[in-house]
Amino acid sequence: MSDTLRNNGAALPKAWPFEEAAKVAARLDKSGKGEALFETGYGPSGLPHIGTFGEVARTSWVRHAFGVLTGRPSRLIAFSDDMDGLRKVPDNVPNRELLAGYLGMPLTRIPDPFGTHDSFGAHNNAQLRSFLDSFGFEYEFASSTDYYAAGRFDAALLRILERFDAVMAVILPTLGPDRRATYSPILPLHPRTGIVMQVPMAARDPAAGTVTWSDPDTGETFTTSVKGGACKLQWKADWAMRWYALDVDYEMSGKDLIDSVRLSSRICRILGAPPPETLTYELFLDDNGQKISKSKGNGLSVEEWLRYAPQESLGQFMYNAPQRAKRLYFDVIPRAVDEYLANAARLPTQPEAERPSNPAWHIHAGRLPNHSGSPVSFAMLLNLASVANADTPAILWGFIRRYMPNASPETMPYLDKLVGHAIAYYRDFVRPEKRYRHPTDLERAALTDLAETLRGLDLDQDAGVACATDAESIQTIVYEVGKRHAFPELRAWFTCLYQVLLGQQEGPRFGGFIALYGVTETIALIEAALSRPPDTDPSDTRQVAA
Repeated sequence: MSDTLRNNGAALPKAWPFEEAAKVAARLDKSGKGEALFETGYGPSGLPHIGTFGEVARTSWVRHAFGVLTGRPSRLIAFSDDMDGLRKVPDNVPNRELLAGYLGMPLTRIPDPFGTHDSFGAHNNAQLRSFLDSFGFEYEFASSTDYYAAGRFDAALLRILERFDAVMAVILPTLGPDRRATYSPILPLHPRTGIVMQVPMAARDPAAGTVTWSDPDTGETFTTSVKGGACKLQWKADWAMRWYALDVDYEMSGKDLIDSVRLSSRICRILGAPPPETLTYELFLDDNGQKISKSKGNGLSVEEWLRYAPQESLGQFMYNAPQRAKRLYFDVIPRAVDEYLANAARLPTQPEAERPSNPAWHIHAGRLPNHSGSPVSFAMLLNLASVANADTPAILWGFIRRYMPNASPETMPYLDKLVGHAIAYYRDFVRPEKRYRHPTDLERAALTDLAETLRGLDLDQDAGVACATDAESIQTIVYEVGKRHAFPELRAWFTCLYQVLLGQQEGPRFGGFIALYGVTETIALIEAALSRPPDTDPSDTRQVAA
């Protein structure tokens, strides 16, 4: 054991990044390496997506935990498989007809349909780097094309050639009969067409470092060097070769690649090196519980998430239980925001030894920004926007300033950001789903009682609202009113408040809502609900207090 937490004899923090980091630390203790190499891979045939963020963010948290745990240096490589052949023309690019004539060629040898870069691969690599940079990730970009062409894989490719039969023995049993007949882990690039050829090898010469193969269309035979980018590997063999060549210590991947990790690990051992430590994370599900697919477009994009919530909340969502399947849809956003806010608020008050167990500590690499956090929850902002039918930040800030007179967008920029997100989320998801109902006789009596009780409160004579410190006492009043009436349980009373007054199935802690919205306004809200004619659809009337 060495350095930092381990030298101090401290217990391992109860956080999954530290559990993963401990595996890497033990690996380096065994190997004697002084620096750890973390890797994350990317297929640049499409644009970076929310899964890309999740994988790089999670790997970065493990890397940071490793540094805190051991004090040892590390690197993170974001590796782009840009030498892969283009299998089909993507649907979401311009000039699709331009790409149709380049099927099978490496992405870095195909013209850029966007017209901004030297190749389609270079364009998508630039998108990846811009994407990662926008989140402040620390990484080294690596291009498969550059590594192959520069000879950085030459020694490993010769090793593949030497162990060709053993590699084939691992892969062939996983293939169907037709694919098995033509399979080769080594893919030569056609010297005339530039296409990545998926053909069997007629002969191999490990001493010369060459393979011999035939063009199935012309019958012409070629002998090609495996070095200098004249050949590449099938991706499972390529993955293993990369681990071996670069001495990768850690890489995580999705559940759909479990078999590939197992197979590539066997190949890595055949080449003469232990495979890296790995973590298999669960896949995301859509609102119907189906696996998210880029081609189906049934998930949630990073851009969509960031329209409705700050990026720290996306980090919170990715941090939670990576080995458990989670729905990734719009309705998970509010909970993720408030989980982050709660963790960020708790972090400065925790003893230093407990902070590495807090997700916000990992999200911010141990340094919580001064502007993080909010005195008002996202759920409360959503409910305030809902009841006030807010369509501009100024409406919400009017309520917030009465609740906290010294608050402003300038003094609380993070809260101001949340206000903007809350309005967007309310407009697109809450307002279309609001369904008010009429109160029952029991509920009508209780609501009348609540209005009269609130009327008797000692309010701030200038503002007409209760102070922020009164939220708990108002919550107690709401409880007491509910207990005075024959509800089967108090939950039924709060369900009444949410459904009758707010038009939704769930809602905020009601005392806090009243303190923020205003006692006078809440009384008016109750009176408006009680005055609705019984023969009307309450959902046709927007509940906005005077």
